[in-house]
Amino acid sequence: MPLNTPNILTLIRLLIIPVLVVVYFMPSRNANEIVTFLFLFAAFTDWLDGYLARRLNQGSPFGAFLDPVADKLIVATALILLASDREVLDAVYSKILFTIVTCVIIGREIAISALREWMAGIGARSSVAVGMIGKIKTTAQMLAITLMLYNDPLFGVPIFKIGEIALYLAAGLTLWSMFVYLRAAWPSLVEERVN
Repeated sequence: MPLNTPNILTLIRLLIIPVLVVVYFMPSRNANEIVTFLFLFAAFTDWLDGYLARRLNQGSPFGAFLDPVADKLIVATALILLASDREVLDAVYSKILFTIVTCVIIGREIAISALREWMAGIGARSSVAVGMIGKIKTTAQMLAITLMLYNDPLFGVPIFKIGEIALYLAAGLTLWSMFVYLRAAWPSLVEERVN
C-alpha cells in the first residue's frame, strides 16, 4: 500500500467515522456543529484525494479500492445515525419515507459495489466505472446529509427541512445512477458463460 497523500486522505476519512459516531451522541450543545464539520471535512477529502491522485499522478489500485469504500461507509454511517435518532424521526415529513430512502441509498451502494466486484471478476469493470451521474449523486447525498446533521435553523432558514428534501432528491439520483450502471452491465449479466 503506497502511503501517498491521496491514500492518507482516504485513511483519514475512514478514521473520522468512529469519531463522527462518538461526537453525534455527545451530550453537548455544539455536537451537531462538530459532526457537521467532521462530515464536511470528510466530503472535502473525498474530492481532494481524487484531485491529488490525478494531479500528482498518484493513483494506485489500493486507492481505487479504498476511496469508494470510505465514501460509502461515511454516508451509510451518517444515514444510520440520522435514521436511529428519535428526534430526527420526529422532525422528518414521514418516518416511513425517510426510512425507505435511507434503505434505498445504503442498499444501492451495496448492490453497485457487488456489481462492480462481479464485473471486475469477469474483466468488464470499466463498463461500470464511476460516471458523472455517480459523482452528482454523491455530491447530492453529501449536501443533504450535511444539512440534516447540522439540524438547526441558520438565519431563520430551515436547514434540516432543506436537507430532508435534498435527501429525497438524492435518493432519486441514487436510483437513476443504479439504473445507469445496471443498464451498462446488463449484457454481461444475462450473457451465458461457458466454463
